[in-house]
Amino acid sequence: MSTAAMPRPARRRFLKQSSTLGAALTLGIFGDAAQGVPPTVRKDEMAAHEAGGEFSPSIFIRIAQDGRVTLISKQPEIGQGIKTSLPMIFAEELDVRWQDVHIVQGDLNPAYGSQGAGGSTSTPNNYVEFHRLGATARTMLVQAAAQAWNVPPAECSTRAGAVEHAASQRRLTYGKLVARAAALPVPDAKLVVLKDPASYTLLGTRIGGVDNGAIVSGKPLFGIDIQLPGMLYASYVKCPVLGGKAVSANVEAIKALPGIHDCFLIAGTANLNGLWSGVAIVATSTWAVLKARQQLQVVWDEGSGAGHSWQGFSGQAAALSKKAGATVLRNDGDTAAALKAAARTVEAAYVYPFISHASMEPQNCTAWFKPADGSVELWAPTQNPASGQALVASTFGIPKEKITLHITRSGGGFGRRLSSDFIVEAVAIAQRVKAPVKLSWSREDDLQHDHFRAGGFHFLRGGLDSSGRVTAWHNHFVTFANRVERDGKSVLQPGNGAALSGDEFPGRWLANCLLEQTALECSIPMGWWRAPGSNVFAWVFHSFIDELAHAAGRDPLAFRLELLGDKEIVAGSGERGQPYHVGRMKHVLEQLAIKSGWGQKKFTRGQGQGIAFHFSHRGYIGQVAEVTVSKAGELTIERVVVVSDVGAQIVNLSGAEHQVQGSVIDGISTLLYPELDIEHGRIVQSNLHDYRLLRMPEMKTRIDIHFLKTDFPVTGLGEPALPPLAPAVCNAIFAATGTRVRQLPLSRTDLRWS
Repeated sequence: MSTAAMPRPARRRFLKQSSTLGAALTLGIFGDAAQGVPPTVRKDEMAAHEAGGEFSPSIFIRIAQDGRVTLISKQPEIGQGIKTSLPMIFAEELDVRWQDVHIVQGDLNPAYGSQGAGGSTSTPNNYVEFHRLGATARTMLVQAAAQAWNVPPAECSTRAGAVEHAASQRRLTYGKLVARAAALPVPDAKLVVLKDPASYTLLGTRIGGVDNGAIVSGKPLFGIDIQLPGMLYASYVKCPVLGGKAVSANVEAIKALPGIHDCFLIAGTANLNGLWSGVAIVATSTWAVLKARQQLQVVWDEGSGAGHSWQGFSGQAAALSKKAGATVLRNDGDTAAALKAAARTVEAAYVYPFISHASMEPQNCTAWFKPADGSVELWAPTQNPASGQALVASTFGIPKEKITLHITRSGGGFGRRLSSDFIVEAVAIAQRVKAPVKLSWSREDDLQHDHFRAGGFHFLRGGLDSSGRVTAWHNHFVTFANRVERDGKSVLQPGNGAALSGDEFPGRWLANCLLEQTALECSIPMGWWRAPGSNVFAWVFHSFIDELAHAAGRDPLAFRLELLGDKEIVAGSGERGQPYHVGRMKHVLEQLAIKSGWGQKKFTRGQGQGIAFHFSHRGYIGQVAEVTVSKAGELTIERVVVVSDVGAQIVNLSGAEHQVQGSVIDGISTLLYPELDIEHGRIVQSNLHDYRLLRMPEMKTRIDIHFLKTDFPVTGLGEPALPPLAPAVCNAIFAATGTRVRQLPLSRTDLRWS
């Protein structure tokens, strides 16, 4: 892809670096994609000057006189590799050796721009801007060398952290140019030329994670590792019934126990995703906290949530599916008439449970409230630091400028750490004890008080004509919602990731399509879960499409290609407002057929291939799964072939491969095992002994990964490769056994055959 084909960034202001960071030159990228305004460098907000013997052409880049390059990684690192991949963009444009680069995790700072890690947005939101910032720094270094040699800058080139002048065979390292470059003005944007992607030496290669050495040697990187002088340790106990409140507790008895510093009730707020009512125990050690918690006795007001049960929800969903009055999300043509006139109809109901994020590191936060000035300092493994700061500010009335948030590495996130409930809990406790305090959730807390991926129920009907073409599609989706206050009114709001879009495939592709949604009210908190919505919708839609293909006697791949049609771009916007490029998805499927040998292999009974695709988080992904099912019903997923189109450039090939592998493994695990039962408003499962996940020895699947390089903007890979896995495997199971999987997890389905 040429540099001209790169997308223009949305308007964003990289503010001047604060004086606490030292004098430095700050480069800002400004532009308005909607108005077609190209990004420019705002000279009026910038000045270049020497700062402590360093060249600091932006708040993200510092070059020392010894040639060492320090780069700020501003996005939270949650295992997706962004702390390595984004700085690689700077390093590529700077033309420096990776071994000369030192990466520093940036704390929350408005000068850095957006710092959230969610929705696979970190790469697409920063890719072009980071190229330009790096190229601007390189341009200034070239100008400094040209000035020293009294030659035109056009005669100079860069390589491995140095500027070279071929004609005179002179060479100056960047370190030698620090003082001169720092004195130069910021060059005009038209003088800044991005590198030709064909000349990249770093991007597209395999680079190991910058924290790998520290992780395997056990060095403190994660939020749960934080240690401060005089620090106390806390546990926060909430009602077993989701939404319940603490009425009283034996706090005086707990205070009398060894090592206990304090014990007290917290009233909580009305914000379902904020501070819940509970009992805090604070001690001088983690062990003292855990021992005291065993003796804690609390009287709870369980509230209306005590009536919730999964069995009850299932019954309500079945009844609601037959009632009128659902919210209509899409209504094209006359679906009822088309179904009535169809040569053949297919009906099916699909169901999936609530599940937990179950990240390796339970939620935790260290907070230090300072009464002298009313400020608070935080150390948190968060995916959304700005949201956490805002929630603290609104909950406790602390001005944002008095809230310092240090972003630690997260031991997994998967969307859970987009919520900030654990942060406000820590602050509420710290305000009371007025000392540094680390709040740590237990595994049971994490599992039973998660912001869960919502369960759901889909009731589908499809119509086929005599030639096996789809003539009608009806999906009545029963989802879960919380009651919230909006504009002074009490309304039902579907949980995060629990709302169906009318644009989801195959909705806009069919002449007769009716999509309806009915909300079941509950007090269960719901949060974003890896590839929100798509993680379950892809399973439902591509499983039912497979049912229709089988009923029509059609090849599942050819059937899908026909559904996609011939239009290059379907009108309107797809997932999260992104346009759906049909040509890209068809190209993915065509390559997938080649790479997987679709239709070329001969399978015996008990063996099969299944296919699925999905457009998620700007990525176009197709997968083929090959399975073997024994007569006793034992499943082996032999191979998964993944073809991905995520744009013109893979930033870090190693990281990209790991993200796809991780998505497939996560998809297999989620397909096979996890589910949460709800009884009397309580989560029944408590720990990993009864909330099963895939274990390492069980993972024997071969994963073949193929990236397509296309002339489209670069996007992320943390989420889009997960959704097609479940339907591909389930469709392969049907091909092998004739058993259709319509309930998750897969352990609920008997796969035995004879």
